[in-house]
Amino acid sequence: MATIEQKVQRLLDIEEVKNMIATYARGADRNNDPEIMGPLFSPDAVWECEGFGRHEGRAEIARALGETGQNDITWTLHYMISPTVHINDDATTGTAHYYLWELANMRGESGNIEACWAGGTYDVELIKLEERWYFHYMRLNLKLVTPYDKGWKDGPIQSF
Repeated sequence: MATIEQKVQRLLDIEEVKNMIATYARGADRNNDPEIMGPLFSPDAVWECEGFGRHEGRAEIARALGETGQNDITWTLHYMISPTVHINDDATTGTAHYYLWELANMRGESGNIEACWAGGTYDVELIKLEERWYFHYMRLNLKLVTPYDKGWKDGPIQSF
């Protein structure tokens, strides 16, 4: 049976992780600002998403996301919805799952910037190092990426 102190600490940890998720969204909405995004990841973290690649290590994740935010996804409004956070019994690892609903300006295959809808889920592994939580592994599972004017009636993920 957990003590009251352990229960309170678990709640504090969950709130810290939810704040990290919100900070990630804020950084994403600032063209994937590397100074906001980088510190959220552990030094040996992994970020991956089909179509956007796999990036390993805090510095590489911050660089790659920042480059994407400057060149390919030039404006966004991220909604991170319904986060569920589980802190493991060891109190130093955990998981999070949440939904993404995103409005974006994205560079299409033609090279032109188009208004788009994007949606999916995040599956995240967490680690606590030196009394602070970090994203250790993050996978974005896109279920919908489509130009605004085409909608999603012809299929959930479209090239444009």
